[in-house]
Amino acid sequence: MRRRLAPAALLLPLALLLTACGGNPAASTSTDTDGQGSLTLNVGDQKGGSEAILRAAGELKGLDYKIKWSTFSSGPPLLEAVNAGAVDIGGVGNTPPVFAAGAGSKIKVVAAFHGTSEGDAILVPNDSKLSGPEQLKGRSVAVAQGSSAHYQLTASLKAAGLSLADIDVKYLQPADALAAFTSGKVDAWAVWDPYTSQVLQAGQGRILTTGDGITNGLSFQVAAPAALDDRKKAAAVEDYLERLRRATEWVHGHQKEWAEVWAKDTGLPYEVALASVRRTNATRISVAVDEPLVASEQEIADAFTELKLIPREVDFGDFVDQRYNGDLPPSTTAPRASEGS
Repeated sequence: MRRRLAPAALLLPLALLLTACGGNPAASTSTDTDGQGSLTLNVGDQKGGSEAILRAAGELKGLDYKIKWSTFSSGPPLLEAVNAGAVDIGGVGNTPPVFAAGAGSKIKVVAAFHGTSEGDAILVPNDSKLSGPEQLKGRSVAVAQGSSAHYQLTASLKAAGLSLADIDVKYLQPADALAAFTSGKVDAWAVWDPYTSQVLQAGQGRILTTGDGITNGLSFQVAAPAALDDRKKAAAVEDYLERLRRATEWVHGHQKEWAEVWAKDTGLPYEVALASVRRTNATRISVAVDEPLVASEQEIADAFTELKLIPREVDFGDFVDQRYNGDLPPSTTAPRASEGS
């Protein structure tokens, strides 16, 4: 073995943690409701996601409707629930909506957040001789199929004059990829935060390249069309999104507080959570669901269609609803710089 294994205490929580960017499908589990009133908004979430940040920021107080939370292991099954009408709205990364659109799912992107892509990285072992993505030719790279990391890997290779055909792709979900990477069974790993922060904090690898300047750094709230067609639910969605935007802004000035909450909620070590917050979470800003956003997602859809991972061509503009844009800045607005507070 060319390097020591990461401490089990660090590996276990992250082996269980899957994010919106990709991961194994899993059934949802519901928690107690928040708020009061006769209307219930069914919200899809992930560990350390919307519920945690809203609660930490104090944004679940004074609700005149109830929120029933359902927890999912990743974005794809969450969007399956949205499509089925079991969930009214939920948060995912930039790639699951593309695959859901490709499957003809009943979804509408209603809100967007723009952050840096520095947490989306291709990692290599500390002792690797690789110094740039152009040197990945012929090397084995682990990645979760259909995830944002999959697109980041594809785009990084293209920028280096390579394609997926030039490398030995190992399609592994995060838990298996983490084990393969730390045991030296793959030469590199394309992944996202908090896995990036975990590997760096444990001293188990270094960044070969990131998605910064390569991928769009977007994440979304995606709603069911049926919920948007219901006047009362549509109003609740509007209120919910306003609260979520305020909570996202709250993180900028309370990074350590949010890291403590996130660590407790997910089982991540505090140091890993804080590093991930500073690198990724604290850079996010609320932006409009606009035409540049649609064009950027269309590029992702076209790339995966060309790879024949999406069965049909997608017009991503058919899967957005711009009614909640208000006076939000354009999606192309630069992410916030983390102040490391």
